[in-house]
Amino acid sequence: MEHSEAKHADATKSAVDDNRAVIIRTLDLAKIYGEGETATHALQGVNSLIYRGEMIAVMGPSGSGKSTFFNMIGALDSPSKGRILIDEVDVAQLSAVELAFLRCRKIGYIFQSFNLIRYMTALENVTVPMSFAGVAPEEARRRGMELLELVGIADRWEHRPIEMSGGQQQRVAIARSMSNLPQILLADEPTANLDLVTGESILGTLQRINKERGVTVICSTHDHRLLKMSDRIMWIRDGMIERVESSENIKIKVGTIGGE
Repeated sequence: MEHSEAKHADATKSAVDDNRAVIIRTLDLAKIYGEGETATHALQGVNSLIYRGEMIAVMGPSGSGKSTFFNMIGALDSPSKGRILIDEVDVAQLSAVELAFLRCRKIGYIFQSFNLIRYMTALENVTVPMSFAGVAPEEARRRGMELLELVGIADRWEHRPIEMSGGQQQRVAIARSMSNLPQILLADEPTANLDLVTGESILGTLQRINKERGVTVICSTHDHRLLKMSDRIMWIRDGMIERVESSENIKIKVGTIGGE
């Protein structure tokens, strides 16, 4: 118990000392799948702070707990133990309606497989979340075209996913994630299915959204190009945060990545 309280105190102290607004806070966050000897401890007591308006790269080997951590902070799954606070609101205390509102209005999601609706046009895909948020059709269309322009694909607004390249589909997915003006953008391996040039362009778009719109962007990635674009890099291994580094302290060499 004393150890747990000490970790809570450290997390709180960091927020005060840093003097920046914390948008996501996890306290002793744990996720366990299964029971007994066969149980999998996907997350083991994760304490973390993510500040408003920063860009974070979450890295780690396959099976390290990255995806589970993403699902937790994105309010897509509930923890076995510990707490997740978004804008200092404990997600576990929200009702189903409040949780749906949080997912719809505060958090935007970009999935590795795009998850576009295949029979809808680019514009229709972008405006779908707006209909759930009660945005009027005319306003939804105006905002949708503005977002497609933001990601550089407004000229393809009438095209369906099958008529677009992977990079174009990812741009539509990014525009859709911004449809309800979220404060937090979660991107799960946003460049995994793209070629190098297209991937770099997508990362540049995410960086622009972060810098120009002040959206907190959190990317789960294996793409080392994201390191130089991020404010901080969080390494997860064996369900725990191994270390967190400022991008300024990271040296990138061929075949290796390390801190100073």
